[in-house]
Amino acid sequence: MIKKIGILTSGGDAPGMNNAVRAVAKKALLHNIEPLLIKEGYKGILTKQIVPAKNFDLDKASSEGGTIIFSSRFPEFQNNLVRQEAKAILDEFGIQALVAIGGDGTYKGAYELHKLGVKVIGLPGTIDNDIQETDFTIGFDTALNSIVESVDRLRDTSRSHKRCFIVEVMGRDCQDLALYGGIATGAEIIITNTHILTEEQIVNLVDQQMNQQGKTSTIVLTSEHIYKDLKAIAKFVENKTGIATRAMSLEHTQRGGRPTAFERILATQMGRKAVELLLENKSGLAISHKNGKIEAVDITKVFVTKQPQDDKLVLEYNKLNQI
Repeated sequence: MIKKIGILTSGGDAPGMNNAVRAVAKKALLHNIEPLLIKEGYKGILTKQIVPAKNFDLDKASSEGGTIIFSSRFPEFQNNLVRQEAKAILDEFGIQALVAIGGDGTYKGAYELHKLGVKVIGLPGTIDNDIQETDFTIGFDTALNSIVESVDRLRDTSRSHKRCFIVEVMGRDCQDLALYGGIATGAEIIITNTHILTEEQIVNLVDQQMNQQGKTSTIVLTSEHIYKDLKAIAKFVENKTGIATRAMSLEHTQRGGRPTAFERILATQMGRKAVELLLENKSGLAISHKNGKIEAVDITKVFVTKQPQDDKLVLEYNKLNQI
């Protein structure tokens, strides 16, 4: 019988993490299990930043972005001796089960603890939506809405001055933020790691949109890490087309903000499911949202394969938005 559950958030923060933490803690209390919150991810285990959930106002935090228990990247956890020390500390605190919320690195750490005998369940917490076996990750919907709001604002000012904006969004190797952000905002040009355009191709498309078709604005939405210098590309486009062109990266604004209603519901459902699985004495699983249902899959499936990319959608919506 599990008496204590540890909860941590690791890697990049994502809106909705607080909702997941709250759901796990409350579901645990419902079954007379003490929830302990681990600050700063896996690092917090080694530094023994482990405190009772009752010390936090989880109800208040559920409407806030970020993570109330903090997060960090802790590459030292790749060392087996460090993981063994972490297992010993969890034993010291009487933590028999762990719910880890984060991305693929978080899952890999959880799996290693699973192999050491800790009961673990992973929750997908990342704005990038790059976790395999789930349609949506905790944080993606809020980040997508933040992108839409920012691009809509840029659209307003670009129309006023007949400008082109090149906007970079996050996503790592997953195109979802750029693709769905482009669809939602009607971006004329969507660029992803499966659909990369040369500077000359961008010039030709901007020229076609504004000089030939007479549009009053053009939005180029690109995934991160594709171009080294967006400002240089913007200057090149402006020099070639005569259209005033600006470049900007939305960067960490995508990670902040109050979680959307969908995000809060998703995170709560996933957190609840995690505890249910632990009560069934299950471990080494990852929670997923597939076809509208909350399910569980073997955690090794999550980080062995990558999220599939759909280049056809990029091509289709580029054609649609350029008409």
